[in-house]
Amino acid sequence: MMDRAFFLSLVGIFLAARLPAVLLPVGAAEPTPIVVCYPGGVVNENDARGAMDAMLRVVERLGRWPEKSFTSFFTAEGDECKRLISEKQPGFAIISLGLYLELRAEHHLIPLAQPRINGSNTERIRVVVQQGRYKSLEDLKGKSLGGTVLAEPEFVARIVFAGKYDPASFFVLKPSKHAIRALRALDKGELDAVILNGQQFAALGSLNLSHPIETIFTSEEIPLMGVVANDRTGSAADRARFARALEGLCADGEGKKLCQLFGVESFATVDPVVFEPMVELWEGGK
Repeated sequence: MMDRAFFLSLVGIFLAARLPAVLLPVGAAEPTPIVVCYPGGVVNENDARGAMDAMLRVVERLGRWPEKSFTSFFTAEGDECKRLISEKQPGFAIISLGLYLELRAEHHLIPLAQPRINGSNTERIRVVVQQGRYKSLEDLKGKSLGGTVLAEPEFVARIVFAGKYDPASFFVLKPSKHAIRALRALDKGELDAVILNGQQFAALGSLNLSHPIETIFTSEEIPLMGVVANDRTGSAADRARFARALEGLCADGEGKKLCQLFGVESFATVDPVVFEPMVELWEGGK
């Protein structure tokens, strides 16, 4: 099973580098940087860079920007992503829902486009255990919990558990960059439970585990985060132009390669109101 984000964590930050109304004017000396933020992920950096380079050329073509208007950088570390956003002042970003909720006010972020994965633009996050060992989250108090989702503990606390559990104090956390390793540790009895995002849970059937697994917790539906924009950088026309380019990305022969790498079927423009329940949960968890 290949680890992929909860878009969360998907593929990058599109930075406008404090440009005015147009993302990158024809003839501009410096390309607009793109930082790929994938917290908790295990995507190979060379693979990610190659995929991003391919994507950038497609976005430029679909959006009718000059070739090499954008350049990309990759990080799987949340703190490094925050540093780059602060340093570059992004106009556009593709980040996890947790990072969006944390950074939206400071950097004036608004949702722009959403991915569709496994036929849906939402997901549920689950906690799984060996069948018959535990019956509820309460039974896991003081027990070990592993998984890639734990790269963003505040997201797990405020959104996944809706403020009812503090993972850091309730469980013994064992974060992992590999969902499959966490699941194998669960199968061997080295972990008590594993938390899985939607893509990881959907791939469970492909694993050959010795012990059956069951779900003891399922979150409410959580909207997948895709592209966000800084509404104080650039213009509404820039944002519409970028969104249109993304909508054509996965249908393009070259763009499809990147979409397939991250398990994304398509992108669609999203109404920011979709994320308001998540904002309320996040703010309520302070």
